[in-house]
Amino acid sequence: MPSIPFDGAKHDRYWLVPILRAVIALATAVVITFSQGHSSQFGLVVFGVFTLLSGVVVAGFAFPNFSDTVTRAFFLGQGVIGVVTGVFALMVSGGGLSIFLYVVTLWAALTGFLELYSGIRWRGRIAAAKDWTAVGAFTVLLALATLLVPPGLEQRFAAPGGVEGVLRADIVVVGLVGAYAAIIGVYLVIGGLSLRWAVKRPVAAAGDDIDGTVGAAS
Repeated sequence: MPSIPFDGAKHDRYWLVPILRAVIALATAVVITFSQGHSSQFGLVVFGVFTLLSGVVVAGFAFPNFSDTVTRAFFLGQGVIGVVTGVFALMVSGGGLSIFLYVVTLWAALTGFLELYSGIRWRGRIAAAKDWTAVGAFTVLLALATLLVPPGLEQRFAAPGGVEGVLRADIVVVGLVGAYAAIIGVYLVIGGLSLRWAVKRPVAAAGDDIDGTVGAAS
């Protein structure tokens, strides 16, 4: 296994990847937050755009920049799954609740475990591994949370002011996607900026440990 999974000095530019992913995630969270109609069709469209763009960013960086074949394969696979999921979700946007639940759960389970594994594999060796572990864990939790939503959920409620409504499964899942996007968006912004600032720090002395050296370069 190489000391770092990046090809040459290209790891110095990796901070752009979490920042781009954060922008996509936060934009998704904003769209969901300020939209009233949280139907399954709306969810499939928004989720499709999110996974498609995120997949392009992840796969686009992974193939030319990772020198470690396992890491490259995992992130390339993660990106391809995102692109395929996004295209599929947009094509079947009128497929209803069952398709929406299936798409979100499958994408979150597959990509979450891939990113979580990469983070655990490189834990303590590169600074970016902490972001991979955290985002992978949040994504797996999204899959688990979606599985726990009863497809037949339909609960009436009365809001303050006498306004009545119905809480449905599609509304809950769209809300989960929005919350997930907001959480990883904020986390990725912090992680990306931390990596950027680390790159600007003075080069560590030769006697420093490998974790400090790699963390400053990532």
